[in-house]
Amino acid sequence: MAFGTKRSLVAGVLAALGASACCAGPLILILLGVGGGWASHLIAFEPYSPYLTSLTALFLGAAFYNLYLRRRECAPGDTCATERVIRNQRLMFWLIALPVILLLALPLYAPLFY
Repeated sequence: MAFGTKRSLVAGVLAALGASACCAGPLILILLGVGGGWASHLIAFEPYSPYLTSLTALFLGAAFYNLYLRRRECAPGDTCATERVIRNQRLMFWLIALPVILLLALPLYAPLFY
């Protein structure tokens, strides 16, 4: 496994945070009560947003591939051969992927809150 599921998920989350820093970052900081003066400087990340969004999709796709499409090579008795472990990994994937997708889609539905 060159780039495992855990690494793919972590990289996807970090790329998603970078991609949404220009849009969701100031909004979240203001909602938390942090002053908006310096939070407005996060708009500098906007030119990088499409690239980071693409990286997020790539990393989440790699995690999905590792969990659902790739044939597992486990010896009987290994933890990766246990159905419970596989189910827990898939659950964690969706618990991470859904908020990341909502975060990336924020520019699409944010105007509804104005």
